[in-house]
Amino acid sequence: MSELHIEKIVNKYSLDMRDSYLAFDKIQHFSCDSMPDPEKIYAIIGMLFEVLYPGYFCDVKKDQLESFITDRLSRISLGLYGKIFQYLKCDSDIDPEKLKVRALEITDEFIGSLPGLREKLLLDAMAAFKGDPAAEGTAEIIYSYPGTIAIGTYRLANILWKLGVPLLPRIMTEWAHSKTGVDCHPGATINAGFFIDHCTGVVIGETAIVGDNCKLYQGVTLGAVSFPHDEKGNIIRGQKRHPTLEDEVVVYSNASILGNVTIGKGTTVGGGVFLTRSVPPGSIVSNKPAELHYRNGCDPLKRGYISDFQV
Repeated sequence: MSELHIEKIVNKYSLDMRDSYLAFDKIQHFSCDSMPDPEKIYAIIGMLFEVLYPGYFCDVKKDQLESFITDRLSRISLGLYGKIFQYLKCDSDIDPEKLKVRALEITDEFIGSLPGLREKLLLDAMAAFKGDPAAEGTAEIIYSYPGTIAIGTYRLANILWKLGVPLLPRIMTEWAHSKTGVDCHPGATINAGFFIDHCTGVVIGETAIVGDNCKLYQGVTLGAVSFPHDEKGNIIRGQKRHPTLEDEVVVYSNASILGNVTIGKGTTVGGGVFLTRSVPPGSIVSNKPAELHYRNGCDPLKRGYISDFQV
């Protein structure tokens, strides 16, 4: 096909495409500087993991710690400040100079939170070690368990979410989602000692609250059962619509807990349960046991095929 034919095709549809920009303005972005490169955000996450787990995600010696910390925190702070300012500017009509000050304040608070965050990450790693008999130590958990990425990234994003940074926390947790299969909203509240066994397919909604020392298995959903709407049919936002798990709750694989319900302290929720109401502390919630049927009515116990058969 000649270049002339291509030019005709372009000329034929370019005005229609331009008109579509005017008609469907919710899916375009002309209001400020170009959006930051996601790869640069992913690089910041990588450096954060290097400084939070020194020696695991990069090579560092004890006698290099001061220079290592200075280098990483400098690079993280500069990169993060630029991204925060850019997102604030795109999301606000406030004087850019005031937004620069706010971006610096957020960067300061975020970096200042990292030493305390390491204690939570330690408790998460210990929860994984205590909760998984296959784990041989915290090194294996940090190196190889997807929960290290999923939960660690959530905890970093949650700090920025609480500081009012737009968009960036969601980019961070969706990156972790793509890496691990765990979809955890940065606005969720998850206390210390959290472990997701076989960490994949888990969904944790924005207003979910998870207490201390809780454990989830693969496929668990802490979701919403329905969305309230206003008189115009628009979703009412900002309301509590996801579950609260009190301390030491265990939820087994593929269970769905939906709505603004409370699961009492020490409760165990069995696999495959669909739960839309609150339960008191110390409960055991399970489905009815599966019934066992035999082909042609042949019971192996009665026929002597199996001497000690447990159902």
